[in-house]
Amino acid sequence: MQRVPRVRGAQIAMDYLAYGWSPDEMCRQHPYLTPAEAYAAMAYYFDNQAEIDQEIETEWQQAQRELAQAVRSPFVLRLRAKGLL
Repeated sequence: MQRVPRVRGAQIAMDYLAYGWSPDEMCRQHPYLTPAEAYAAMAYYFDNQAEIDQEIETEWQQAQRELAQAVRSPFVLRLRAKGLL
């Protein structure tokens, strides 16, 4: 039996917020996602929007902190010093 990847409800919400995707478009973009899962995720998002928006914001802030702390390669540092990044 093939194992299929799963998409978190917050990811579905982010796709909706970032791209305006409908549940049907989400299924086209994530072929392993069933229409029932997409519609259920959107229903859950709308019922719990404040909580999920806060989860997304927290993850975004964490990602930004990690990016700021990431060690840059010498190549990236040279490009940045030349104003190319």
